[in-house]
Amino acid sequence: MSSNGFMITFGIIEILFSQIPDFDQVWWLSIVAAIMSFTYSTVGLGLGIGKVAGNGTFKGSLTGISIGTETHTGPVTSTQKLWRSLQALGAIAFAYSFSIILIEIQDTIRSPPAEYKTMKKATLFSIIITTIFYLLCGCMGYAAFGDLAPGNLLTGFGFYNPYWLLDIANVAIVVHLVGAYQVYCQPLFAFVEKRSARKWPKSDFVTAEYEVPFPFYGVYQLNFFRLAWRTIFVMLTTLIAMLMPFFNDVVGLLGAMGFWPLTVFFPIEMYISQKKIGRWTSQWIGLQILSMTCLMITIAAAVGSVAGVVLDLKTYKPFKTSY
Repeated sequence: MSSNGFMITFGIIEILFSQIPDFDQVWWLSIVAAIMSFTYSTVGLGLGIGKVAGNGTFKGSLTGISIGTETHTGPVTSTQKLWRSLQALGAIAFAYSFSIILIEIQDTIRSPPAEYKTMKKATLFSIIITTIFYLLCGCMGYAAFGDLAPGNLLTGFGFYNPYWLLDIANVAIVVHLVGAYQVYCQPLFAFVEKRSARKWPKSDFVTAEYEVPFPFYGVYQLNFFRLAWRTIFVMLTTLIAMLMPFFNDVVGLLGAMGFWPLTVFFPIEMYISQKKIGRWTSQWIGLQILSMTCLMITIAAAVGSVAGVVLDLKTYKPFKTSY
């Protein structure tokens, strides 16, 4: 069946949620998304462990997919294996791309204690927990399916009971993505709207707010610019998703593009400036080596992801994706 209907439905849901005016008002959606993330990760991990136990052995190898393995784009060559490995770096980088919304989240934290202290503890805790889950899900998923491991772990269990557990996990994924979309987009929405208000302060279309009463909600502050621009943004992202439904390749590419500049370079430069670290000191050299190493990883991941997209395009027809 075609996936377009599901993407359009997701887009419509996001259009509605995107009308939430401020970032701090989506806190409850973020909590729901986090719970859903734990839910489907735990289900996937549990099914992976069960599959390994049922197989009685670990599938796969330490060197990854075997050359010659049949995939939807044909047998895997040594070059394609290299691209896949580099693309995986981008996917890992994307998993740790929360730095682009870290300051916005810190902005919503109450004090005392100081916001940065709370955020430091939360960041450390979340990185430890997510790393443990990522490693367990990745390793057990590969051990369960070996060279035939799917991009989405849960799809590998499509013909296995219990179906109801898979349904719960897939619903959790959808709910999580609805919340994650808002958590990442709300800061962008706010940035564009604040800049527009400064540029056209006398425009009623941009700045005027109209009170609209809603049953069981109260009064909603309607702004026509917010309504129009957020709706157009979601429609465009939905259209792009329908045109390029290559989840793993696109995630790898986005992870590569955002990892070095936003997660590594700017934080390191800000730290150097704040601590007044002198050039060519041992600490400065160490930080620059770290930054350059991550830049090389970013470039490699981008190359691998682009190669993956090009490979997928060979067997792809626009708006014809089906499952």
